[in-house]
Amino acid sequence: MDVDVEALRGAATKIVLEAGALVMEGFHGVAQTRSKGAGGDLVTEYDERCEAMLRDRLAALTPAAAFVGEESGGAWGDGLAWHVDPIDGTGNYAHGHPWFAISMGLWSPDGPLVGIVHAPAMGLTYSAAAGCGATCNDRPLRVSETRDLEQALLATGFPHDRATSPENNYRAFVHLDARSHGVRRCAAAALELAVLAGGGYDGFWDRGLSSWDVAAAVLLIEEAGGTVTHLGGEPFVLAPKVEILATNGPLQSTLKDALAHVRALPSEPMVQ
Repeated sequence: MDVDVEALRGAATKIVLEAGALVMEGFHGVAQTRSKGAGGDLVTEYDERCEAMLRDRLAALTPAAAFVGEESGGAWGDGLAWHVDPIDGTGNYAHGHPWFAISMGLWSPDGPLVGIVHAPAMGLTYSAAAGCGATCNDRPLRVSETRDLEQALLATGFPHDRATSPENNYRAFVHLDARSHGVRRCAAAALELAVLAGGGYDGFWDRGLSSWDVAAAVLLIEEAGGTVTHLGGEPFVLAPKVEILATNGPLQSTLKDALAHVRALPSEPMVQ
């Protein structure tokens, strides 16, 4: 597929910076917030306004590409598609916590082409184009060189139904927190994966994410020299719902095996 990915990265970065300025208008409690599901799954007026803006601007930039957004949905088939989360970490945003980001990833049937994760409250813009490397604020990104799990700093997330679902990731969190330098959970997967691409984390895993949570960051990590697979080590394939295991590369097998070990342990009753 003939796409000038470097030119698209530049044009899409300008768009996402404008979107970041819009989102910041509603930061620190100005935005109207409502629940859209269990476990504190929130949406604000700025999620919706930002996504509407991005849908229009990206349609003008890439008319042939489909648009798949967290708030307005969409479907993709055999062609190009943007997968967009207008505010990844809405719970943080609604509480005045700066750890949130706009995530935009352009995928073709053969894989990711462009990925941008913009954290406007922290002034960080991560971007990548296939075959052209990854940067943060124009500084080249490279994953860490950590090889031992005991020396690693990891990140993960928990599902919105964690209070009722046995697949709540708690046991894996506790197990790996004890075996490493720690496990962070900051509730914005796209941004945590972007930090991994820059060496700030050594590994990340999660279950039940959506395409817009990971579409941009997969390319960031791969272009920065890292590895992305499904939890069992299978090649990563973007889908509406995904699980993900991402590391700097040397830790991929170790982290995969550690997660498999936790899943093999006898089940424990849910705490009511």
